[in-house]
Amino acid sequence: MRSLLGFLALTAAAAAVGALVDPGAWYAGIDKPDQTPPDAVFAPVLGVLYLMIATAGWLLWQVRESKPAARTALGFWLFQLILNAVWSGLFFGVHRLGLAFAECLVLWLAILATIAVAWRARPLAAMLLIPHFLWVGFAAWLNGTIWLLNR
Repeated sequence: MRSLLGFLALTAAAAAVGALVDPGAWYAGIDKPDQTPPDAVFAPVLGVLYLMIATAGWLLWQVRESKPAARTALGFWLFQLILNAVWSGLFFGVHRLGLAFAECLVLWLAILATIAVAWRARPLAAMLLIPHFLWVGFAAWLNGTIWLLNR
């Protein structure tokens, strides 16, 4: 149980880093595609995704001693968590839309790598990350489109 709380705290810390950056008037004033979800959608979706990310990490942690792939997957898991935290600062904080887009693509690939390796160790952990992979794919498309619209 203590390890689950640790994964929840670590994931919450990454989410909090991203939440420190206020989109503010800048985001409201830039051009966005019609498919951009309303602002009210982001917090609940990300909340659920971060719970799933934490649970996936915890499930991998449970089998790290018996399944070497779980240790590798945990490395990818941590990398994608760091990338999650960094993206908001790049996009909303310093308004580096192109760099944020490139980082988002790396994040998307890191999630895919986590899923692929986790599947060998703990399929449920991999499945819990699939919605995050899909969301980040959509987020990358949004980020790239916003970058193109605001060049």
